[in-house]
Amino acid sequence: MMRNPVAGAALLIGIFMFSGDAEAACGEVTIAEMSWGSAAVAAHIDKIILERGFGCKVTLVPGDTVPTFTSMLTKGQPDMAPEFWINAVRGPLSKATDEGRLVLGAEILEDGAVEGWWVPKFIIDANPQIRTVEDALARPDLFLSRTDPARAALHGCPADWSCQASTANLFRAFAADEKGFDLIEPRTPEEMDAAIADAFRTQTGWLGYYWAPTAVLGKFPMVKLSFGVTFDKAEWDGCTAVPDCPGPQRNAYPTSQAFTLVTQAFTEKADAAIGYIRLRRWSNATINNVLAWQQDNKAGNQETAEHFLKSHEAVWAKWVVPVIAERIKAAE
Repeated sequence: MMRNPVAGAALLIGIFMFSGDAEAACGEVTIAEMSWGSAAVAAHIDKIILERGFGCKVTLVPGDTVPTFTSMLTKGQPDMAPEFWINAVRGPLSKATDEGRLVLGAEILEDGAVEGWWVPKFIIDANPQIRTVEDALARPDLFLSRTDPARAALHGCPADWSCQASTANLFRAFAADEKGFDLIEPRTPEEMDAAIADAFRTQTGWLGYYWAPTAVLGKFPMVKLSFGVTFDKAEWDGCTAVPDCPGPQRNAYPTSQAFTLVTQAFTEKADAAIGYIRLRRWSNATINNVLAWQQDNKAGNQETAEHFLKSHEAVWAKWVVPVIAERIKAAE
């Protein structure tokens, strides 16, 4: 486990301050554009702010968690990963930050990534006694299956997703089948999202796995249920996340952390932007809203980043000093 992510972030700079000299160009910077929505939009936001506010020349390159980490560690490229999920590489990352080869910036998702079992808010409004998974499973009549009205449905994940195993194991741990539920596994993420949209259109119940930040939770008010237990890492690693674990126990999902990760070379050539890297973070509610706008408007990542800067100035203006904020706005 990483000893202290905040301490790692503090390596970036002791004091966040800028002067008029902060206008100096920072040179060429490469940023990883990850394949998922929130990270891809973050990469474009960083590109705009670093170019307009700090005079950098930014190139976006395709990225994914492990390949990007390996490349940053061994080749010093890309210079920056805006939304880097640390759980997959905690040990090597801790070593790399201790050695000063890589540097952690802000925890970009200030709420962390949230996983769990959710129900529409209108279900909770009509049934305020439902607060936990156990409460929901006691009311199969609220979550009837579209394919078998005599049974209730708990919606899981596509077969090739890691959450498929955890959802199936927790389904068994809570004996959901004995309470009248069948586990429904969508074939695609589009099918997953369509089931939620249909539940809101028809105002009928839906219970199942989902996560944030996502466009769906930006569009549809959902409530995450408590599993009634705290997260047990040993149980998670040994069984909950293991496909077809023979004896799953009740457990909760962990909250994952995503930080901005930069190379040591970036801190040297783009030192004027270090304060920004330390402060740039947003809530799930904010990015959910942005991703929902992107989906509704069928917008690309660049257009979505521009929309964020125009519509969420109160959020991003806190990441830079006023002179930099004015420069960014003037270039819009």
